[in-house]
Amino acid sequence: FMLPGVALAAGAGGIDGGATAWLLTSTALVLFMTLPGLALFYGGLVRARNILSVLMQCFTIACVTSVLWYFVGYSLAFGDGGSLNAWHGGLGKAFLAGVGVDSVSGAVPETLFFMFQMTFAIITPALIVGAFVERMKFSAMLWFVAVWSVLVYAPITHWVWGGGWLADMGVRDFAGGIVVHASSGVSALVAALVIGRRTGFPKSMHPPHSPGLCMIGAAMLWVGWFGFNAGSALAADASAAMAMTVTHISAAVAALTWMAIEMVRYGKPTLVGIVTGMVAGLATITPASGFVGPFGALILGLLAGIVCFVATNLIKNRLHIDDSLDVFAIHGVGGIMGSLLVSVLALPALGGLGLADGIGMGQQLSVQLIGLASVIAWSIVVSYIALKALDKMIGLRVDQEEETEGLDLVT
Repeated sequence: FMLPGVALAAGAGGIDGGATAWLLTSTALVLFMTLPGLALFYGGLVRARNILSVLMQCFTIACVTSVLWYFVGYSLAFGDGGSLNAWHGGLGKAFLAGVGVDSVSGAVPETLFFMFQMTFAIITPALIVGAFVERMKFSAMLWFVAVWSVLVYAPITHWVWGGGWLADMGVRDFAGGIVVHASSGVSALVAALVIGRRTGFPKSMHPPHSPGLCMIGAAMLWVGWFGFNAGSALAADASAAMAMTVTHISAAVAALTWMAIEMVRYGKPTLVGIVTGMVAGLATITPASGFVGPFGALILGLLAGIVCFVATNLIKNRLHIDDSLDVFAIHGVGGIMGSLLVSVLALPALGGLGLADGIGMGQQLSVQLIGLASVIAWSIVVSYIALKALDKMIGLRVDQEEETEGLDLVT
């Protein structure tokens, strides 16, 4: 049984009605990840006097990056850059020039593809917020996000997904382990180092003011991530179904692994710990979600729980880097690990869907390393320059009195 309107839509203008319906749903799910998912997850982790500032930052980032994506971001990421297409997409589609109601991208309306990719452009810089909560000026945050979105996110997206030089090399990143998590993770680490530690860190640390709020936000992230990963199939097909399945398995295994480590190490689990493990599992499976099977998801979830837990403690307790909400340890480390292990876990012998014809595991691993190294280097350099320039022009940090009082009252 099929509704008449759906039957017509499936055959009109090369548009597939089922794929369009699924991508419409996925677009809403990915936006749901940021607003309200990430906003509440981050908001529950800070002190009560800073929750409104975090919510404001996430909401404003969604608005700013949406406008920038319409102005130039989409064109730089997915347009045709001519002779420079290996590096950027040019400005041919700025302000959606040439994109009309009948424009098609694959089997879906191009306006829908534009919207789906916009939600990725929204959440990626929003992730970085977790590195500098409770101490960065709102104005500095706005300028940094704007610069980062145009000069870091858009070009990297083109390199990997828009037909750029990394795509030509055969880099595999199904839903954003490199484009989203590696880029935002290393940029967050740079921001934490440039802006500096919160007052009293690491001797005087304030616990999350609302673990319950944190869990609610994390649960929204879990649900929204199905749109993130399964939606990246750009079709309502078996690939999307497998991506959804492995996403869920990895998240559950990582959460249980993190909980088990806490029980062994501290004698009891924590709510913040188990949901953090879940997010680590989601970040780690993201680049591999379209290439691995359930067994691969189990392995990635197990490693995410262990490796990201170790990274969190190393960065904060050993290196004393104040990446406040563990953006690099969770998203950066998880995204990098998943991007590398896709070279192994995609093999049919391990239940994966296989590599490209004629490509061996070693060759794919080399390509993944080149892709990661390039994206990480570009993210670090541009982020550092942008932060240093903003510090000179308007300053990055609120003063100590304002930090103590809380950003809800001063920004």
